[in-house]
Amino acid sequence: MIKIDVVTIFPAMFGPVFEQGVVGRAIERGGIALHAHDLRDYTHDRHRQVDDMPFGGGPGMVMKPEPVIEAVEAVRAENPGPVILMEPWGERLDQPLAASLAAEPGLIIVCGRYEGIDDRVRSALDAREISIGDYVLSGGEIPAMVLIDAVSRLVPGVVGDPESLAQDSFSGEHLGWPQFTRPAEYRGMAVPDVLLSGDHARIRQWRRQQAAQRRAPHIKELKKT
Repeated sequence: MIKIDVVTIFPAMFGPVFEQGVVGRAIERGGIALHAHDLRDYTHDRHRQVDDMPFGGGPGMVMKPEPVIEAVEAVRAENPGPVILMEPWGERLDQPLAASLAAEPGLIIVCGRYEGIDDRVRSALDAREISIGDYVLSGGEIPAMVLIDAVSRLVPGVVGDPESLAQDSFSGEHLGWPQFTRPAEYRGMAVPDVLLSGDHARIRQWRRQQAAQRRAPHIKELKKT
C-alpha cells in the first residue's frame, strides 16, 4: 500500500477524480490511501489567510510558509514519504520517475497557487520539485492528479494484469503499437491481416516493428541533441 497525502486549498477537487477507474478501485480495496488536506485548516487568523504580498513588490500573491510547513509537519506524523512540490521548474515527470515514486512508502504533495510558494518551504521541508510539462496552469492540483495517477497504477496490485504495465508506452525502449478490436472492417477500414492470422510469432514481430516507428516528439528532439 502507498499513502498519498495532498495539501491544497481545494481538497474537494480530488474526490470526484479518484472515485472512478483503476485508482478508485484501488482506494476501495485499500491498496492506496489518498487524503486531501485543506491548507486553510493550518492558518492562525480568523480570515484563514494562506497568501500575502510578495517582498520586493510585483503582481499577485505568494503562499505563506507557516501554514504549508505546519500542514506537512502534521501529515508527516503518519506519512514517512518524500515531500513533493508541483513546480514548473522541477524535474520532468516520466515513467522511470513515476516508478521510483511508486516504490516509496508514501508521498506528500503540496499544491501551489497564485504566484507560487514562499521558497523557504522548499528548503525547510527538503522538498522535491516535479513538473508535468513546460506550460502554465492555474495551480498545482491538476499536476498533482497527473502525478498520483501515474504513480498509483505502478503500485503492485493496482492494475489487474501486470503484463499490461510492461506493454505500456515509455515502460521500455518504444512506445505502444497500434491497437484494433471488432469489427474487423468498418467504413472500408480493415484490421491488418497479420492480427487476424492467429500466428502469434508474426503478430509479435509486427507489433515490435510498429512500436519501433513511434517516438514522442520530445524524445525525437532529445535524440538530436
